[in-house]
Amino acid sequence: MGIKIDINRVQKDMFIVVDGQPYRVVNYEHVKPGKGQAFVRVKAKNMRTGNVSEFTFKSSDKIEVADFEQRMATYSYTDGSYYYFLDTQTYETVAIPAEAIQNEAKFLKEGMEVFIFFDKGNPIGIELPKHVVYEVVETEPGVKGDTATSATKPAKIETGAVVQVPLFINVGDKIKVDTRTGEYIERVQD
Repeated sequence: MGIKIDINRVQKDMFIVVDGQPYRVVNYEHVKPGKGQAFVRVKAKNMRTGNVSEFTFKSSDKIEVADFEQRMATYSYTDGSYYYFLDTQTYETVAIPAEAIQNEAKFLKEGMEVFIFFDKGNPIGIELPKHVVYEVVETEPGVKGDTATSATKPAKIETGAVVQVPLFINVGDKIKVDTRTGEYIERVQD
């Protein structure tokens, strides 16, 4: 049994246990209806299955915080079924099933340092750096001087992921992306 905290202290990216399953909080909302008791609505990703579920707790409830081990590792390669990482302390190779890291995988670059989460010794997920610089490998030609509008276009980055970028971005440009949301942050000069 892990540590229990007041549900009002729940935060995004926190690990919790619901019905014996480890979850990572994706979003949460404190709701205070006009009548009745306040409650907390939590949207969380199951770290074993990858499914996202929504839970509602009374504001007086307590929630168990998941007790995960996390270790730093460097991304090496994928064979399609598994993603392979090198533990930076033990130099052991850690294999994580592709379905466990579907969202994160599209932003993985060779040599990228990540945190791997272990539940009872089994790798169940990773955390990428929050902001990463990628090269644009495919997009429509940029429109010079078009920096005033908020219009965007799709751009494929070096990992194969597609990100919405401003119209002035060109192939070869380096852009900073928020790996949690997949949103463009800014163009980066070399």
